[in-house]
This record gives sequence, C-alpha cells and structure tokens, in this order.
Amino acid sequence: MTSRCDCARALRRGGFTVVELLIAVTIVGILATIAVPQYGSYITRSRILDAFAKLSDYRTRMEQYFLDRRSYIDDTGACGVAPAPSPATADAFQVACTATARSFVYTAIGIDAKGMARFIYTIDDTGKHVTVSLPNGWTRNAECWTIRADGSCV
Repeated sequence: MTSRCDCARALRRGGFTVVELLIAVTIVGILATIAVPQYGSYITRSRILDAFAKLSDYRTRMEQYFLDRRSYIDDTGACGVAPAPSPATADAFQVACTATARSFVYTAIGIDAKGMARFIYTIDDTGKHVTVSLPNGWTRNAECWTIRADGSCV
C-alpha cells in the first residue's frame, strides 16, 4: 500500500513549484537587464569599427592611386578611388570622398535607419583621424576616432 506521504513525494518530483518558477524568471530578467544594453553597445562598436576599416582602406587605396598618377583626382575631377556603392541592407555607414589634386578627405556618415545617427568620422591624406560628430551623451575626443560613449579612442 502506498502511504499518503509517498504520493505527495511522487507529485513533487514531476515539476516545479510556483516559487521556484518565479525565482528562475526573476534571475533571467536580471541577467537580461544587464546583457541587453551591453549587447547594444557591442553592436554599435562593431559598426563603428567597420567604418574605421573602410576609411583606412580607402586612404591606402588613394595613396596608391596618388603614387601611380601623381594626383588624388581622376580625369573627371572626382576622387581617384571613389567609395563603392554599398548595399542598403549591409552597411551602417555611407562613405563619401572629396578631393583635390593634392589632398582628399573621406567621410563616413552613420545611417539613421541602422541606429548610427549623428556618427560622422573622417580621414584625410595626412592620415589624421577626426571624430566630427557623435550622438548626445557621447564624449568626443578630438585627437582620434571615438569608439565608446566615454570618449575612448582607436
């Protein structure tokens, strides 16, 4: 014969109590509260680093163009190495170029729809990195490209 106590133990082994479930949900909620903003910052930084890589690549290509042609502009007066049109779904920054025969500036402008509004970075023929604009709450460092809200640089 099964005693009353054995039945209660058998039922208890089959699942969780409401208190245990609430504790688990609370722990998951706390972890999500910490992780989600960190993930958002990580995504922003990765998009910014992608813009830096593109600007550096274009600068290198322009220097090679200058070595070959002795000018930063092509025969039509445009940048010798024009930024490639990027697919609208892939990039978080739009890159533009302005040039004269002896100088150039590439500018990476954040795309609003990608959450990069007000991010603007430049690089010129001397290799100078400038953070032109950042969103509210970000600290701009005039000596380098700012990558974090606290003004940390690359």
